[in-house]
Amino acid sequence: GVSTGGPAALGAILPQLPAGFPLPVLVVQHMPPLFTRFLAERLHATCRLPVAEASQGATINAGKILIAPGDYHMKVARGEGPPCISLDQSPPQNSCRPAVDALFASAGEVYGGAAIAAILTGMGQDGLRGAQILKACGASVLAQDEASSVVWGMPGAVANAGLADRVLPLDQVVPEIQIGRASCRERV
Repeated sequence: GVSTGGPAALGAILPQLPAGFPLPVLVVQHMPPLFTRFLAERLHATCRLPVAEASQGATINAGKILIAPGDYHMKVARGEGPPCISLDQSPPQNSCRPAVDALFASAGEVYGGAAIAAILTGMGQDGLRGAQILKACGASVLAQDEASSVVWGMPGAVANAGLADRVLPLDQVVPEIQIGRASCRERV
């Protein structure tokens, strides 16, 4: 989950994920419609993993990065097959749509403790309630540190609430995810 300063933060860390990364990556970046598609296209050109703007019913696959489309909450849904994307325009949460809380809460319902949440630079406290839900399920929660954040609102809210397992500089987020990914795969 990311907001102010997010495109640069995502551009710095997502290309670090190796080809064949064994987990799906779901991103909520607070942005209006159209800009999220441009962000996905730009990241697709620089990442070793495929990046796309999420669409309704898209299957959530390991090694693929999906960006929430502007003006839609992106949620994880469990259907008859593997988990998939559910998009809706229910009321904004924390004055945001898409909202990190909507994604994190749904990920907790579907994946439980087999998730790693990262809260990056951003204004406000979107992601705090969702981080509480994920922590209660046993998931790992990472927060970007203040020094490397453009705005430390979102990660600061999670860190100050005692929900972050680690508070890290931006360049250490992906290495920490790499460490935690094995335990996520074991819990699925």
